[in-house]
Amino acid sequence: MAVEIERKFLLASDDWRRSVVKSAHIRDGLVAFENGRKVRVRIKEGVATIAIKSRHRGLGRFEFEYQIPVSEAEEILRTMCDGRHLEKVRHYVPHDGLMWEVDVYEGTLEGVVLAEIELDREDRRLALPSWVGEEVTGDVRYSKVAMERERVKKGRRT
Repeated sequence: MAVEIERKFLLASDDWRRSVVKSAHIRDGLVAFENGRKVRVRIKEGVATIAIKSRHRGLGRFEFEYQIPVSEAEEILRTMCDGRHLEKVRHYVPHDGLMWEVDVYEGTLEGVVLAEIELDREDRRLALPSWVGEEVTGDVRYSKVAMERERVKKGRRT
């Protein structure tokens, strides 16, 4: 059983841009969400996956992710996500032996930029880059579901 352990941060500056080693365009669609559990479909660099995620337990949660045909992912996005899909560019930024992911959202969440780091264990010491700001791990306001709801409520839906 796979466990995803990640921490999420706001950005303090754009200095991360100088260290980007790779970028990828991602389309995510939320198929289902209930009580912190979710099913998500994703298309990234011509590869499609579907992921099933449990509620968070501390920093971690169970995650099962499977590759599916891109044509099926496109159909799921079109027919099962009820407009709950996001686009972002993920930038990969190495720091202190770890690979940070900086997500720059487009479309509905344009202007939102978050940094995430996946860890091998919850108690791992983490040297924060100078460009990382406030930690928002566990802050429900920064979940994709909550950010999308807030944007729709403010009339920013595209």
